[in-house]
Amino acid sequence: MDGSNESVVYEFVLLGLTSSQEMRVFLFLFFSVFYVASMLGNLLIVLTVIADARLHSPMYFLLANLSFIDTCVCSIATPKMISDLFRKYKVISRNGCTTQMFFIHTVGDTEMVLLVVMAFDRYIAICKPLHYLTIMSLRRCILLLMVSWIIGFIHSMMQLAFVVNLPFCGPNKVDSFYCDFPRFIQLACMDTYRLEFLVTANSGFISMGTFFILIISYIFILVTVRKHSSGGSTKALSTLSAHITVVIFFFGPCIIVYVWPFPTLPIDKFLAIFDTLITPFMNPVIYTFRNKEMKVAMRKLFSNISSRKLS
Repeated sequence: MDGSNESVVYEFVLLGLTSSQEMRVFLFLFFSVFYVASMLGNLLIVLTVIADARLHSPMYFLLANLSFIDTCVCSIATPKMISDLFRKYKVISRNGCTTQMFFIHTVGDTEMVLLVVMAFDRYIAICKPLHYLTIMSLRRCILLLMVSWIIGFIHSMMQLAFVVNLPFCGPNKVDSFYCDFPRFIQLACMDTYRLEFLVTANSGFISMGTFFILIISYIFILVTVRKHSSGGSTKALSTLSAHITVVIFFFGPCIIVYVWPFPTLPIDKFLAIFDTLITPFMNPVIYTFRNKEMKVAMRKLFSNISSRKLS
């Protein structure tokens, strides 16, 4: 220590998930399979929506963008987590740590807002079907998508502003497989209680806020659907149930991590894995296995690819 205010810690050691060699092998196989499946599944949805003209509708436009975001979600921390499994020292630079946190929260917050946009899309489709294509025009969909990214970017920058100038002088061990604000702040050489509260409250506010907006909107839509008995309403209810399932998978771990008063419990690591890897894998499974139009479009896409190879 030289007595200056400049930080003396420029890199952090990630403690990872386990020290057991057998468990590392299992986790390597488990994470690799889920990562590849998540990437292929979500990219397949994006490609299918682009290739099939019958899917050029607001709902599938938003679904394709959700899948694109999910490819980003599982690519920020997962590749390093897999590569670090067999490394003795899992090191990440301070700049790398802050960059990782920035992208995790930018993409995560964008997905939260996009899920609200998708709920709005279902509300218009079910409650105002005659005006659906007018209200949910391509221009408006693109505008809503841009708003989602802007909100995600601004919120992440606000979070980053709290921690970017924190002094670090040791220890430098992060008890996780990636960097996130709660554990990162606790390593600072200062009293961080208020800062931890602000950052957790900030993340908790957007998580709980968007979650309650979604729940209220889905309750309203379900009440509207219940008043109808047509086949169209049955189809709408099936689509809506897929949206609700995705929301539960996404927001459940997120809310526990940022609202639960003890963010350093061991379950925190499991929830982080769930949010960064399992949820992006589940989204294409939920949407493709439950959606007849998507399955037909995928079969058509595979058929076209096979015929081109044969010719």
